[in-house]
Amino acid sequence: MLDIIVVFVGALALLFAARKIARRVGLVDKPNARKHHSGHIPLVGGVSIYFSLWLLYSLQPGWLPGFPVYMLCITLLLLVGVIDDRFDLPVMPRMLVQAGVAGIMMWQGLAIDSLGTFLFGYPLMLGALGYLVTLFAVIGSINAFNMVDGIDGLLGALASVAFATLSMLFFFGGQTELGMWCLALVVACMPYILLNLGVPWGRKFKIFMGDAGSMLIGFTVIWLLILASQGEDAVMAPVTALWIIALPLMDMIRVMISRVRRGSSPFRPDREHLHHILMRAGFSGRMTLALMTSGQLFSGMLGIILEGCHVPDNWQFAIFCLSFIAFIYGVRMVARIKLTADTIMTVK
Repeated sequence: MLDIIVVFVGALALLFAARKIARRVGLVDKPNARKHHSGHIPLVGGVSIYFSLWLLYSLQPGWLPGFPVYMLCITLLLLVGVIDDRFDLPVMPRMLVQAGVAGIMMWQGLAIDSLGTFLFGYPLMLGALGYLVTLFAVIGSINAFNMVDGIDGLLGALASVAFATLSMLFFFGGQTELGMWCLALVVACMPYILLNLGVPWGRKFKIFMGDAGSMLIGFTVIWLLILASQGEDAVMAPVTALWIIALPLMDMIRVMISRVRRGSSPFRPDREHLHHILMRAGFSGRMTLALMTSGQLFSGMLGIILEGCHVPDNWQFAIFCLSFIAFIYGVRMVARIKLTADTIMTVK
């Protein structure tokens, strides 16, 4: 437990040090048509978590298997993320790096080989197709968490819920060291969440995660999900992974489908994510944060319950698909409520 405390203190100290450097080198987020904050905010949340992981490794080198390859991957993501935060890279270079780290991960031997027992209780093995599925899973997870980084505290909160859920599953499955690693990740995110929300020092010390941090988090989540769901030491069924990242995943798929239907690129930024819609409907930033975090916490706990009750994989997937449909209709209802309210105000 002392190691966990050291990680928290280290992450907090790193944030205070990094924010000063970020201002000097221009690594700050500036308001624009899509970003409605005030002032130039340092983009150092990801940098703090990155160096916190090195600190954790120096204390507990055996907690995460394949750590050198993992760190190589997130170092590449961090570098391209910092460059993107500073100079606003186009989509293609970022996608190429994301595909590259997926390849490195698969070279390490970490890939999605099985989708579980969908076929009447028989394992659905992917063979060579698993490499393509892994590629899409890595890119999907990275971008899902990148896309929820739209209001204060949201990315850190949803990531913390995902890591905490994974921690419980690893502990239940007897993999204590991986459980502790996930718990340490939650603690490493805490200083960022506090400063991002202006607690307790106010907005003077406010910081953002940046693309460097969101890509690091998204990759870390998929790395841990594959560790948890594949191989002889798996602690959960592959379908359970969907519940652990349900909210970011559902929102990303919904928004991408909407963009494609409008004739836009699925990666073109807009203000149609769930957090934008909730705030346009009249919810404050803190209320939106609480609602979405609660939703992700509920889905994570549901995943644990379904896993613990040994619900068949095909039933789990069916429940997830029905939940996704309900999510889409729920978001549409919230958007219509706001539209109706605007119409009434215009008439008056």
